[in-house]
Amino acid sequence: MADEPLVLGIETSCDETGVGIVRGHTLLADAVASSVDAHARFGGVVPEVASRAHLEAMVPTIERALRDAGVAARDLDAVAVTAGPGLSGALLVGVAAAKAYAYALGKPLYGVNHLASHIAVDQLEHGALPEPTTALLVSGGHSSLLVSADITADVRPLGATIDDAAGEAFDKVARVLGLGFPGGPYIDEAARAGDPAAIRFPRGLTGPRDPLYDFSFSGLKTSVARWVEARRAAGEEVPVADVAASFQESVADVLTRKAVRACRDNGVGHLMIGGGVAANSRLRAMAERRCEDAGIVLRVPRMKLCTDNGAMVAALGAEMVARGRAASDWELSADSSLPVTETHVPGDHGHDHTHGHEHVHELAKDNLYS
Repeated sequence: MADEPLVLGIETSCDETGVGIVRGHTLLADAVASSVDAHARFGGVVPEVASRAHLEAMVPTIERALRDAGVAARDLDAVAVTAGPGLSGALLVGVAAAKAYAYALGKPLYGVNHLASHIAVDQLEHGALPEPTTALLVSGGHSSLLVSADITADVRPLGATIDDAAGEAFDKVARVLGLGFPGGPYIDEAARAGDPAAIRFPRGLTGPRDPLYDFSFSGLKTSVARWVEARRAAGEEVPVADVAASFQESVADVLTRKAVRACRDNGVGHLMIGGGVAANSRLRAMAERRCEDAGIVLRVPRMKLCTDNGAMVAALGAEMVARGRAASDWELSADSSLPVTETHVPGDHGHDHTHGHEHVHELAKDNLYS
């Protein structure tokens, strides 16, 4: 095995089939097949539709990643896959595919945590993570504050959303305003022409007796909906740009305020922001200003690496291999509620990754080793 492990990562926790290939901290390929258009008419992700889309896209996306990376499947040192958290059916498709490839190739299998992968992907952008690092992860499914002392074995939760995640709130507010799905990019675009101080929407869980690091965006979402409904009921035109900008300002204010406080309270000088909402322009700008004022080093991956992708899974898998972490058993299964403290799912007892490899069906071998 080379000094820098060559790892293929598979991500299917939601609606995107992501396959990434990395060598150490170097990204070689990041292939994504999205089913977002199939969900748009429903205004949200439909689990059954996502699972079917993963099944159809899996092999072509893996083959595309191998071509883009200029490597053969037999050259891989390991296969990593998101084992959770996420949508159960979607996760199962990815886990089954990863097990099949790893078994056929005689390579170690690593079932890794989706949230920890969002942290690990920053190593592809900015190099090795400082230890410890505070991470703010914000997407359609989660809003989390974490401290990572070792991305492969020691990730501690500080706070999380208690109702709607930030990305979910963006989707719902976009629907109220008649904008598209997913809501994040549409809200961001509309807000550019709006006044963020036009409407003072609530800042959830920021009172003196509220949890320091937890998030709540359900009340904000409801407040926006009621404000818009009142204007429409009165026959008034809704100022979409101002509503979008004011809503976005509230979300960015809460997220960055709590993240900077978490860094200060825990004596951590680095903040990493990841997840799809990290692509939001106002969140990035506010985080940069507040971190600079607080003397905190901010690390945010480029936008494509913030959303769900296979590169982040491969990045964490490569770190697992490099640090000698135990591989997963062949009995690995998906866990839709896998806690972030379980950065990966190791085997309970060792197993032979090459056992049975010589019995793989010839057709499968021809495909994998081509």
